[in-house]
Amino acid sequence: MATVFASSAAATAKTPPSPPSSKPQVPVPPLKFLHKAITTIATTSLAAALLTTTAPSLAVSPTNYKLYYGTAASAANYGGYGGNSDKKASAEYIYDVPDGWKERLVSKIQKGTNGTDSEFYNPKKKTENEYLTFLEGFPRLAPKEVVLNNLALSDVDLQDLIATAENVTSEERKDENGQVYYVYEINGAGAHSLISVTCAKNKLYAHFVNAPNLEWSKDQETLRHIHESFKTVS
Repeated sequence: MATVFASSAAATAKTPPSPPSSKPQVPVPPLKFLHKAITTIATTSLAAALLTTTAPSLAVSPTNYKLYYGTAASAANYGGYGGNSDKKASAEYIYDVPDGWKERLVSKIQKGTNGTDSEFYNPKKKTENEYLTFLEGFPRLAPKEVVLNNLALSDVDLQDLIATAENVTSEERKDENGQVYYVYEINGAGAHSLISVTCAKNKLYAHFVNAPNLEWSKDQETLRHIHESFKTVS
């Protein structure tokens, strides 16, 4: 009888179970749901980064130029002094030519009729060109209007351009040595022309830069550069 009582007492003396925790239990979501949520967050972050990042500007390659040395040789000397000599040593004028532009051979007839001394053109846009003419026996410049009209007398294309021009501007400028240049800009119905004229060594030099209006709007910076690069060499 005593043995039975002792066993019951031992049973009732067992350690009571721990009370339930007061901290709420957070259910763990399935792995498939977690993967989808992480992917959504990453995609949203990437999109926000792309929207807030400033796109880099496209670098425009600058046009490269070569310096041309013109001798302004007469038709009688063409192919001799003017054609085969060291042009840099005997140059009377210079101007820049964009890389890729081609030189057009000037004939003796052109030299003898309108005084064309040199010409270059863009092979991709053959009506985009630059050329120089010269006339002997001009110690100084006449008034601007007279000079432009005289140039047009031997240049039919220039006559047509002036006749159909929407606007013609002219101005006088001086270089670092005080030499005077007349600068003309002709905005024609179908083409644009920049002309620079000066006198030196008893000669009148006229440098022309021409382009159709469509090409002018695209290549204006390059065309103005080669126009402004012309000058005589003392």
